[in-house]
Amino acid sequence: MLAEMYRRYRVAKGEEKKKLAHELIMELARHSSQEPFWDEVKKLGLTPDKVKEVMLSLEERGEIEIKRSSDGRRLWVLTLRDIKRNPVKLDRWLALKKRQEK
Repeated sequence: MLAEMYRRYRVAKGEEKKKLAHELIMELARHSSQEPFWDEVKKLGLTPDKVKEVMLSLEERGEIEIKRSSDGRRLWVLTLRDIKRNPVKLDRWLALKKRQEK
């Protein structure tokens, strides 16, 4: 399911791409408590690089903020866990961005 969603994400453009990226991140956030997380991602049919690509694209658009450690490294799984704990935060941010664009 996630592998197919990622394939659609890769060929999509504009709003559709953003919507698919959001759905992917929300689904991955549900699995973020599984340990080890990257092995769980592989079971779902994705690679860590694909997950990071989707998260980076959302960060570039200003829709999520990937947490960073004190030495500047990105904390991918912690960011997904935060989204899992507070999914409304991401949804509100997206809604706010839509209102600002109009």
